[in-house]
Amino acid sequence: MSATLGALLRQLQPEWSISLFERLDAAAAESSDPWNNAGTGHSALCELNYSPQNPDGTVDITKAVDINERFQVSRQFWSYGVQNGLLGDPSRFINPIPHVSFVHGEENVRYLRARYDALAPQPLFEGMEYIDSPDEFARRLPLMARGRDFSDPVALNWTDAGTDIDFGALTSELLAYLGGSGADLAFGHEVLDLSKQSDGQWLVRVRNVRTRQTRTLISRFVFVGAGGGALPLLQKAGIREAKGFGGFPVSGQFLRSTNRDLIEQHHAKVYGKAAVGAPPMSVPHLDTRVIKGRNGLLFGPYAGWTPKFLKDGKNTDLFKSIRPDNLFSLLGVGVTELSLTKYLISELLKSEAGRVQTLGEFVPRADGGDWELITAGQRVQVIRRKGMGGVLEFGTAVIAAGDGTIAGLLGASPGASTGVSAMIDVLQRCFPREYEGWTPKLREMVPSLGVKLSDNPELFREVWSWTSKTLNLDTAGVAAAAQV
Repeated sequence: MSATLGALLRQLQPEWSISLFERLDAAAAESSDPWNNAGTGHSALCELNYSPQNPDGTVDITKAVDINERFQVSRQFWSYGVQNGLLGDPSRFINPIPHVSFVHGEENVRYLRARYDALAPQPLFEGMEYIDSPDEFARRLPLMARGRDFSDPVALNWTDAGTDIDFGALTSELLAYLGGSGADLAFGHEVLDLSKQSDGQWLVRVRNVRTRQTRTLISRFVFVGAGGGALPLLQKAGIREAKGFGGFPVSGQFLRSTNRDLIEQHHAKVYGKAAVGAPPMSVPHLDTRVIKGRNGLLFGPYAGWTPKFLKDGKNTDLFKSIRPDNLFSLLGVGVTELSLTKYLISELLKSEAGRVQTLGEFVPRADGGDWELITAGQRVQVIRRKGMGGVLEFGTAVIAAGDGTIAGLLGASPGASTGVSAMIDVLQRCFPREYEGWTPKLREMVPSLGVKLSDNPELFREVWSWTSKTLNLDTAGVAAAAQV
């Protein structure tokens, strides 16, 4: 998020000075690291939690369409970045991978058919297929078909137009552009405190984690893009807009295949349905990854819990975030989210055999010897005040001070996939005087700015063709749909 915002600002106001501080010694070593997330270009093509079923059996696609709209904004900015030297070879950070929704059981098959019927006519979902033939299932997903009992009905929503994204590589390239354009990038530096001065500017106190030396800077605008570490910094800033917010940390693990034969038998991102009471970020999925030009295969995530707000955080993070203004929000969630608590306890108690058994729903002949357990990135879900209590949210939330001098981003999925849209929102909210003058340049970077592509099929096809060509992505899915 910070790298994206910095790149946008450098394009809009090249004369402004920009400083970026990263506590770790490397770029994108926390949640954006490619092995700390599933790398899905979250465009709601396969994630079933973005298209819930209504009581009458119909499917609500509102959130799915909105997330896809936002992902198209990211694709356009990345395409601009490739064409204008902000980013290098796109295959280093984005590659075409089919996105697939997978269900089994008669009730779930009916749901998936209803989802397909609702999404397929939408311009942003052109090319989606509905598959319920065991033979076609086996042809496309041989690893998932081998040993499967097809007397239990199966169905797929298949879209060739999906992507796998290495957000770590993308972040590193954006930071390299920023550093090359004169920004001050300080790794191994931790922000200790944020305090507002009488003139409206912010005093930022930073410490070098190796030498322990501190320094202070004065800035007229601060963005807190610290992942799970954002909430404590916004609390230190003392802004009214952050009061009442809390954070619920959820950790996770993946099984990563060590068998090259298995990896080569699967080429898709396949998402299933979440277990009852499970958070959306725990939706099971069997994911092809492309990292440094080499395919990998992940399954998970297996949810866990730790009081840390960052993978490289401290066990005191959660307790230090508890304040009088968010105490009732936290207690309220503790009462209302008992199903989530039960789910997390069951996950924590799961053995190695239990994890392989869960994998068996996707890979019936799974052998634990072909997989290794890795720890994923830490996610801190947003707890927002509601009445006298609080409500747990699983999306992302931008918090900005009323005067626009500071903003931060909280939450997890869909996160980085919609990062460009989120950062344009920050620009609009925090720089209202400059934003109108920036609009022509922003439209150069994002031609569909301010337009709903779902309502403008011709413009969608135009920007889709441009981004697919620039990012070296296959356009067969939309091309085939256009011929139907």
